[in-house]
Amino acid sequence: MINGMLFKAKTGVAWRDLPERYGPWTTVYNRFWHWSRTGTPSALVTKVRVIAEAIDELDREVSVDSSIVRAHQHAAGARRMTASHTGGSTLGRRAQRAR
Repeated sequence: MINGMLFKAKTGVAWRDLPERYGPWTTVYNRFWHWSRTGTPSALVTKVRVIAEAIDELDREVSVDSSIVRAHQHAAGARRMTASHTGGSTLGRRAQRAR
């Protein structure tokens, strides 16, 4: 049951799409719902954290994604010279002021 809950949290799949190896999705959902109401997941995480800190097994590393996201050249914020693409005249006035 716990593995099914963790799988759901990790992947974000719908409850109905939970793999069969975790049991019936309704059982996993119902147990998660009841446990959430009583605060069981928070208590489990707290206990695991206390045990891990006691045996010095808790790593406090932070992973930062440093990938570069590139935008299209038209997304750079440059002003257009005409308003024909937008169908409005406000952009045309701005383009005329920029000249």
